[in-house]
Amino acid sequence: VNVGCVPKKVMWNTAVHAEYLHDHKDYGFQGNEIKFNWQLIKQKRDAYISRLNDIYQNNLNKAKIETIRGHAVFTSDPEPTVEVNGRKYTSPHILIATGGRPSMPSDKDVPGASLGITSDGFFELESLPRRSVIIGAGYIAVEMAGILSTLGSKTSMIIRQATVLRTFDSMISTNCTKELENAGIDLWKNTQVKSVSKTDKGLDVTLVSREPEKEEKISTITDVDCLLWAIGREPNTEGLNLKQLGLQQDERGHIVVDDFQNASKKGIYAVGDVCGKALLTPVAIAAGRKLAHRLFEGKKDSKLDYSNIPTVVFSHPPIGTVGLTEEEAVSAHGKEEVKTYTTAFTPMYHAMTTRKTQCVMKLVCVGKEEKVVGLHMQGLGCDEMLQGFAVAVNMGARKADFDNTIAIHPTSSEELVTMR
Repeated sequence: VNVGCVPKKVMWNTAVHAEYLHDHKDYGFQGNEIKFNWQLIKQKRDAYISRLNDIYQNNLNKAKIETIRGHAVFTSDPEPTVEVNGRKYTSPHILIATGGRPSMPSDKDVPGASLGITSDGFFELESLPRRSVIIGAGYIAVEMAGILSTLGSKTSMIIRQATVLRTFDSMISTNCTKELENAGIDLWKNTQVKSVSKTDKGLDVTLVSREPEKEEKISTITDVDCLLWAIGREPNTEGLNLKQLGLQQDERGHIVVDDFQNASKKGIYAVGDVCGKALLTPVAIAAGRKLAHRLFEGKKDSKLDYSNIPTVVFSHPPIGTVGLTEEEAVSAHGKEEVKTYTTAFTPMYHAMTTRKTQCVMKLVCVGKEEKVVGLHMQGLGCDEMLQGFAVAVNMGARKADFDNTIAIHPTSSEELVTMR
């Protein structure tokens, strides 16, 4: 809530307004140029987040849940015990839900790296940066770059390979890369940051590019006033004293849990980003709810199904995806068992506009019955389209079920039920 999906969505909504303003003349609206006030939206966004925090705290108070503020450290007591502010708390059940934080290279690995910020720092910016450089190719990098560029910051993205979102379906990865470039974002492919230095005009970011079968090339982006690292996330496990507790962790520090969220010591559980699996707020909420049902309502088999988790990337235009990618389906079922249906078109909204974006869609089907095991799309409205289709995929819908559904016309979503 504080520095994650909620304030990000506020800023994405703000950027969408900028896109609509760009299109106003094409729809017959004429008038003077409108100026954007970053400080105003920041104040309103921060106030909204503060209200949400108050609501959550009130809900805890109404439920008679005691809030203990401080840093918890596990002790070596025989029963699961944490110590906070010098006082010990013992319980038969202790849940670790400390989340994660953005990763950042050390100044030793990349000289001057600490001159940059992370997505957390993005929400502290008091004004719109004039010149932004985003490092990373994941969904956070894509979202941050899209917001800054759309609101008017000259933006570059530094990516290690040729495309963004490489863990997504290849169609989405390719199309999103193209949309970023079409939107005017300067994409530095096969490139990494070598060093960062401060000048009287901002930051100089020195890059090293390694194109396949070409010589290494050194370049510098000058006068940067926002350098943002979006290169992944790390679990918040430091300082919890987990090693003394003997709790099993992976090589990156994530807490290892089984299918029922049990950690390696009886009475200790973990949910959310600290486990390193499906780093999404609704996933953590759902896993926590399933755990509570199992521990306190006697539902012994209650556990979260981590398959078919719908995901939206608030890019421009937005991405919606659920289930297996084509590549994953082929790996799991064999190429001969997989059939895909795809479409690409310009949404009707853009029939009137000089600015254009594409809508691309793919259904990944398996077996003779053509069970839909994956659905992937990018285009206007795909963020709001996905939830209902995710229900269908989760219920085991077949391609014939999609075909037998009457289309809603004229919409982009009708394309999902008219593919041939």
